[in-house]
Amino acid sequence: MSKAVPPLRILCIHGYRQNGSSFREKTGALRKLLKKQVELVYISAPHKVPAIQNETNQEPEKACGGDEDQRGWWFSNIQARSFKAQEECEGSLGLEDSVDTVRTAVKELGPFDGILGFSQGAALVAILCALQEQKQEPDFNFRFAILVAGFRSTCSQHQRFYEGPLIAIPSLHVFGQDDRVIPEKMSQDLLPVFDGVQTLIHPGGHFIPAASLHRQSYQDFLKKIQ
Repeated sequence: MSKAVPPLRILCIHGYRQNGSSFREKTGALRKLLKKQVELVYISAPHKVPAIQNETNQEPEKACGGDEDQRGWWFSNIQARSFKAQEECEGSLGLEDSVDTVRTAVKELGPFDGILGFSQGAALVAILCALQEQKQEPDFNFRFAILVAGFRSTCSQHQRFYEGPLIAIPSLHVFGQDDRVIPEKMSQDLLPVFDGVQTLIHPGGHFIPAASLHRQSYQDFLKKIQ
């Protein structure tokens, strides 16, 4: 009898205005789709996001959570403690604390084979992978990354993460052609930061595709790792 392959352990990084618990609920279809291959572990960002007061142009991931405890990985507007993916800024607030949070999770909940991020979480995953590639974080040893609706941070302070060596770990980039929150071009612009990327492009919007027709794309990518 062939020996059973243990599932790949993946650290999951939620989107803006979500938290680990709400993201776990939102990825139920993905967990079901890949239950024999992966174990998904969820953490929450360290920063509480202030409630929206009549703001219609905030990144509408709040609709994904339905949870009072809304969290973010960094703020592009330091004064307002808010985040918009397309808002250009010189400095940001909170990224270092979020890297610390991931580092603690790796130490306490790891080891992890890979890391998965959604939207702002995927932008953070790209930064974490850059830190690993640049050998600035000895605790990070991810063997692959899955980035859903990822993008390059527009913050000047963060550009150094995209100017180093190409990120060599295998990466799967998933994005929707009808995504109104993170337009497809923003996700496409992140691809040159990685070496040897795979893509899963779907016709939908701002979500993680997990229908049966997507299973093969995920499985083909994961088989290269196992």
